Amino acid sequence: MGHLDHAAFGWLTPVLSYAMACVGAALGLRCTVRALGTAGRSRRNWLVTAASSIGTGIWTMHFVAMLGFAVSGTDIRYDVPLTVLSLLVAMIVVCAGVFAVGYGRGRTRALLIGGLTTGLGVASMHYLGMAAVRLHGDVTYDPMRVGLSVLIAVVAATAALWAALNIKSPVAVTLASLVMGAAVSSMHYTAMFAVHVRVTPSGEALHGATAMQFIFPLAVGLGSYLFLTSAFVALSPTTGEREASASAQQLPDRVTGGGRRTRAG
Repeated sequence: MGHLDHAAFGWLTPVLSYAMACVGAALGLRCTVRALGTAGRSRRNWLVTAASSIGTGIWTMHFVAMLGFAVSGTDIRYDVPLTVLSLLVAMIVVCAGVFAVGYGRGRTRALLIGGLTTGLGVASMHYLGMAAVRLHGDVTYDPMRVGLSVLIAVVAATAALWAALNIKSPVAVTLASLVMGAAVSSMHYTAMFAVHVRVTPSGEALHGATAMQFIFPLAVGLGSYLFLTSAFVALSPTTGEREASASAQQLPDRVTGGGRRTRAG
């Protein structure tokens, strides 16, 4: 049985992965709040941005945490197509959950469907990512901890979508994102503690890419996307600000129009 280390770099990877989960959750919640205040194409665009932010944040959190994953007695490689597939699954399923909330008629029903869909998507992303791991040995899972990790994912996703529907202020969104980040991190490490590895020493070369060759550059790229999108959302006007600006522009026109009518009289 190989010794598993979930934090080979100390607290660096757990803290950084938690930060990425929080950023993705905060950005996704803010975009969902913006979406619910609009309609038509604008709502769709905001929901797509929300889904991509949450999906990117969760995937980046998972694989930043995986940078600290090591097993004594074997190297670790990652299957590139499966790893990319896990990212696409995260994006697509989270998008389905967010759209269920954004366009659902019955709020409670939409919330439950969206939370279940998104939670199962998060869990699927995680276990697809684990299926991409290549090492010398056999990987098995504790069924009870696997079930617990899926339950945490569904509850966390439902809570996040509930927050998007009910929380409006930036401070409340920030607090909700911190809770969401903690829930996603808990799901990840609960799932990782379900892993057992029986190492079979071998001199055969492992197929796939190392974490530093593939995952680290991709995680940095997606992290940059999150921070750039955060800046865009922070600088873009809210619905209330647009309405106030439109009202302010209409006021001089009314005053000017009234003055003209008075002189004409």
